[in-house]
Amino acid sequence: MKIKIIYFTFIYISIISNMNVFSQSDIKSSNVLKTQLIQPEYLKSGDTISIVAPSGVLNNFDNKITKAINIFKSWGLNVVIGNHIFDKNGHFAGTDKNREKDFQKALDNKNIKAIWCARGGYGAVRIIDNLNFDSYLKNPKWIIGFSDITVIHNKLNLLNSESIHAMMITGFDDIDQNNDSLSKLKNVLFGDNLSYSINSNKKNKTGKSEGILVGGNLTLIQSTIGSKTELKMKDKILFIEEIGEYAYHIDRMLHSLKRADYFENCKGLIVGQISDVKKNTTDFGRSINEIILDILDEYNFPILFDFPAGHEKTNFPIILGRKVILDVSKSKSKVIFYD
Repeated sequence: MKIKIIYFTFIYISIISNMNVFSQSDIKSSNVLKTQLIQPEYLKSGDTISIVAPSGVLNNFDNKITKAINIFKSWGLNVVIGNHIFDKNGHFAGTDKNREKDFQKALDNKNIKAIWCARGGYGAVRIIDNLNFDSYLKNPKWIIGFSDITVIHNKLNLLNSESIHAMMITGFDDIDQNNDSLSKLKNVLFGDNLSYSINSNKKNKTGKSEGILVGGNLTLIQSTIGSKTELKMKDKILFIEEIGEYAYHIDRMLHSLKRADYFENCKGLIVGQISDVKKNTTDFGRSINEIILDILDEYNFPILFDFPAGHEKTNFPIILGRKVILDVSKSKSKVIFYD
């Protein structure tokens, strides 16, 4: 197990492009207190990763999984797949028990260096409380996924462990090795530094803050309020993304978070892709960005819109559970991750 004491520093940034990985140099001291975090070991050639399906059924995804395996092998990785990955039990990729078994087996195997979730959908919340992370804590490994996998990310964050919010196997249908989202994800997994700079949205709330990045899918975050995997938001920067919801649903979920005091000690908000917003017969009268700004008007932390992560073709990786600096300005905004 690799437990690091991470000291935060501020970095002068050399922007390679509007959205790219930064070089890290000219390190200066920062005000962030040192915090103990669990960081899995980065991958190297010869490592073994596991593909599991803790959520939705994998209908006709054989070709995508084959393509993903071939890509991973080209990275020098060995790949094993869960015994029940192609099971079908209604909406789910097998019974709760069998999905749990596959995930637990990957957690317990010290030779597995990363667990890559095949898809989201729905189902992780049905098994999360039965998973045992004792072996994981002795031999932590990267867990990769997004959307429904948010509940697993939340659990890892409560264990003070990092994980990666990024594309899943079902996103491997029309990409190649040069895909920007995939190449950035490979770089992260193999230990490259990660920072982003993006053009600022005029709706952004400017400011600079530091904190541990947490979050994921808004529906999953809201649904875990009051549960064993509810996020603890003190000194955290929250990331959210969503797909296929009505504007009033998003308004309601954000109000639920506010009523649960999620924003009282929050250090910032990063808004990813809010995709395919459904149209109601009665127009809500505000854009999603306006909804967010209205609900959070009383708070002083920075808000960054248009971060390219979520349910769209471009889905850039972010490291949840890692400390970041969020610097939101009128022209360029930066998210800087610290190793």
